[in-house]
Amino acid sequence: GYRLAAGVARGAGARAAALALRGGRTAAPGRPCAGPARRLCTAPGTAPDMKRYLWERYREAKRSTEELVPSIMSNLLNPDAIFSNNEMSLSDIEIYGFDYDYTLVFYSKHLHTLIFNAARDLLINEHRYPVEIRKYEYDPSFAIRGLHYDVHRAVLMKIDAFHYIQLGTVYRGLSVVPDEEVIDMYEGSHVPLEQMSDFYGKSSHGNTMKQFMDIFSLPEMTLLSCVNEYFLKNNIDYEPVHLYKDVKDSIRDVHIKGIMYRAIEADIEKYICYAEQTRAVLAKLADHGKKMFLITNSPSSFVDKGMSYIVGKDWRDLFDVVIVQAEKPNFFNDKRRPFRKMNEKGVLLWDKIHKLQKGQIYKQGNLYEFLKLTGWRGSKVLYFGDHIYSDLADLTLKHGWRTGAIIPELRSELKIMNTEQYIQTMTWLQTLTGLLEQMQVHRDADSQLVLQEWKKERKEMREMTKNFFNAQFGSLFRTDQNPTYFLRRLSRFADIYMASLSCLLNYDVSHTFYPRRTPLQHELPAWSDMPSTFGAPRLQEAQAE
Repeated sequence: GYRLAAGVARGAGARAAALALRGGRTAAPGRPCAGPARRLCTAPGTAPDMKRYLWERYREAKRSTEELVPSIMSNLLNPDAIFSNNEMSLSDIEIYGFDYDYTLVFYSKHLHTLIFNAARDLLINEHRYPVEIRKYEYDPSFAIRGLHYDVHRAVLMKIDAFHYIQLGTVYRGLSVVPDEEVIDMYEGSHVPLEQMSDFYGKSSHGNTMKQFMDIFSLPEMTLLSCVNEYFLKNNIDYEPVHLYKDVKDSIRDVHIKGIMYRAIEADIEKYICYAEQTRAVLAKLADHGKKMFLITNSPSSFVDKGMSYIVGKDWRDLFDVVIVQAEKPNFFNDKRRPFRKMNEKGVLLWDKIHKLQKGQIYKQGNLYEFLKLTGWRGSKVLYFGDHIYSDLADLTLKHGWRTGAIIPELRSELKIMNTEQYIQTMTWLQTLTGLLEQMQVHRDADSQLVLQEWKKERKEMREMTKNFFNAQFGSLFRTDQNPTYFLRRLSRFADIYMASLSCLLNYDVSHTFYPRRTPLQHELPAWSDMPSTFGAPRLQEAQAE
């Protein structure tokens, strides 16, 4: 679905380039005149004017692009749609499972500031970091999810699906690392497999990279960058590995020591966004006889207060099973940990669990015991979560559950992609790329000068498209031309993805999601370039309804 959104402009750009080049291939300079008078011809024996010829093709492509933009603007994608990586029918789903944080409940911008400030103060008070780092404040516009951090070199970067670093997105502290230095550092721009993060995005077993996939990791990346910046600016010698561990531990302690939980419970209206229609989604599923369960790493009292606020005090009546402090992803792999029942006061009971009862809250446990006690197996189960590794990967790879990823950033990115400025820029960028591909056969000096100007313009436009989303790192889903490593993992581990659970309200409970067939590089693209793109979740259709 997301690839289709970008592909609308991409396909239109290809068509514009084809229109401009249609005459160019049969009437290159120095050949007999044929066809429309607009084609450049030269008399026999006359040296061809390649500059004039190429710039004429350029202007024709520009005109064709401008003519195509209105048709693209009439086919905008709906930010509240659900997008499919794998065909899936909701009529086959009998049981719905949910994570809690950033799935059932969404948090306001204040939460990341709270986490950043609390972890920064822990660095100062418990890890003896310079008190001067307190001057750094959380910047919500700095980082995006899915970035990789080189623990030994202390650099943050965006990597594509093929392990290539996107040059211009490598940051040491708060400053971009020059491309030449990056290429020097990594002997190119490719990161070998053995240096990449492990299966869960962690830096372990010799892996030097850590991938930040959690929405809660945004303040962690920013804090790492700020402390790095302070040490670099003040010429303080430090060990990057120790800094990474100390920041990671401080962020962890904000959760484990209850700092974040207590703050949210004390001012729930400040930190929790009520706008997401969580109760409406759960009620719709319950009305259609669907079973539901909750598996979260958050503690019981915290979940109870949050769910009481957004759903109502009777929220537990909607769920057949509730499991807290599950310690995902260990929950999905460790067979040794039994469930423990909690009473109304949160006290852990010692009796053996023979059945998971509705209305009760259970702690820890493991998925194998869960499957044994419930019998909920295979593709009749659909589980939603925001963390692609901890929530979804094991379920789809090992247990055959269907999976849905909640990607809050999707809504804002699609809104940007629906703007006329973005569509104009992307359409022309793809057209210009097509011109470069076709005209590179002209190797004379004059042609090469023109092509160099086009390459310069293309590079500037790529930077512009990156800045539409995030000035430092660009889109969560795409590097210059390739999918990001984040999107690669999303495509592998999520059957469907959406901005929030409220998107389910736009679909019938028997709806079938079909992935768009996008052409492979060796396939004829013409059929996929049709502006109508049958079945795509269009914004105009949603507004009309």
